[in-house]
Amino acid sequence: MSDTSTIPTVPDSSATDSAASAAETKRVGARNMLAITILLVSTFVVILNETIMSVALPHLMDDLGITASAAQWLTTAFLLTMAVVIPITGFLLQRFTTRGIFITAMAVFSAGTLVAALAPGFEVLLAARIVQAVGTAIMIPLLFTTVLTLVPEQNRGRIMGNISIVISVAPAVGPTISGLILSVLDWRWMFIIVLPIAVAALVLGALRIPNVSEPRKTPLDVLSVILAAFGFGGLVFGLSSIGEAEGGITAVEAWLPLAVGVVAIVVFVLRQLSLQKRDIALLDLRTFTTKSFSLSIGMVMISMIALFGTLILLPLYTQDVLGLDTLSTGLLLLPGGLVMGLLAPFVGRLYDRNGPTVLVVAGSIIVSAALWGMTMLGENTPFWWVLVAHVLLSIGLALLFTPLFTSGLAGLAPKMYSHGSAILSTVQQLAGAAGIAVFITVLSSRAATMVADGSTVVSATAGGIHSAFVYGAIISLVAIPIAFFIRKPASTGAAAPMGH
Repeated sequence: MSDTSTIPTVPDSSATDSAASAAETKRVGARNMLAITILLVSTFVVILNETIMSVALPHLMDDLGITASAAQWLTTAFLLTMAVVIPITGFLLQRFTTRGIFITAMAVFSAGTLVAALAPGFEVLLAARIVQAVGTAIMIPLLFTTVLTLVPEQNRGRIMGNISIVISVAPAVGPTISGLILSVLDWRWMFIIVLPIAVAALVLGALRIPNVSEPRKTPLDVLSVILAAFGFGGLVFGLSSIGEAEGGITAVEAWLPLAVGVVAIVVFVLRQLSLQKRDIALLDLRTFTTKSFSLSIGMVMISMIALFGTLILLPLYTQDVLGLDTLSTGLLLLPGGLVMGLLAPFVGRLYDRNGPTVLVVAGSIIVSAALWGMTMLGENTPFWWVLVAHVLLSIGLALLFTPLFTSGLAGLAPKMYSHGSAILSTVQQLAGAAGIAVFITVLSSRAATMVADGSTVVSATAGGIHSAFVYGAIISLVAIPIAFFIRKPASTGAAAPMGH
């Protein structure tokens, strides 16, 4: 009988490897979740900043001694810069590291915020807003691309739900937050409060954001950049100019940049079709050959027209027709923003479980019903009707955004994520500007006609708002049949493991 007492025990190598692998997976998952959380917070801050100025313009006009048309440039210049920079982000996300782009974007945004808080006059404040917009434009596609790269397909709905909170709720609560700030503090505090949050996110991101993709030496086509600037910039400027009759902008001056924009976009598209054959396009338009992406983009455009058109009209209605002050208006619209934020994570889980079709069909019908309900707003409409209609609209949009973002981008090949994210963000900006332009133009023209016919200013404003919502409600009907064709895309590739 052999003696085995001196033979050492050999650990089971397979069990050890499995435990080590599980520990590594958990560590990587926790790292990825931290990175996504930092990106979500950062993006929320920069998007919130985009709409926080809307109710502050009268305060700025008094404090800085500027006209309404000059004050409007604080918003127009921001949107214009976004429209010019976002199309270039597809190239940036391929050419540079994730951490490097994040640091650059948040550093630029923080610098612009600091300058805005200290601005001695209108010109410096305007320049600061443009600097802020550069950082904001980079952050949104960066968030989309990072999430698509890091999150497995079975969990994307849940994480995209959080992105929906950022993209839809931040603009919705921006006017409320600025109203609260302006009721007790100077307008500079809108920037002073945001600055430490932005700087904290910058520092934490510089330490914790991983590089999720391998940069490649993609050449930058300068002609495409110029065409994108004139094309997307021209469209946003033209759309933003339409309806600003009080600024003395004639029809020719409003439509000229639109015409330039359309021509430049046509040439830009032809240029990209040529360059993408060699995989060097600034924006690779082969993304549109994916059916789920094209349909989702179409519905996102309609949804953003409804969201931004409503965001610009309801404060005008509550203040100019119902006589509410800025703070009361913000509080009246706050529940809708909160409902949208609370629903988004649940919608994401439903997407992961059931796919997008039921959600987007229900969402498009609810959005249309809400807009038709808003066509009933008049001089004597009770406050609760505005509240109910806005909450209903928010519920519909919450059902739409997460499924559309997820099904649209998830259907792309991984190498197309950066281009798809840039295109989606560009469409959001253009649709937002279009929504504002359509609603304000209809409001202005109808109100002017009614005043000329002898109506009071309040009656004319109410009539113009009614007409604007009729147009918005008609546009919303287009989305309903499209919704039935939105499907969950087939698997396109793996992602890094996530923690639970």
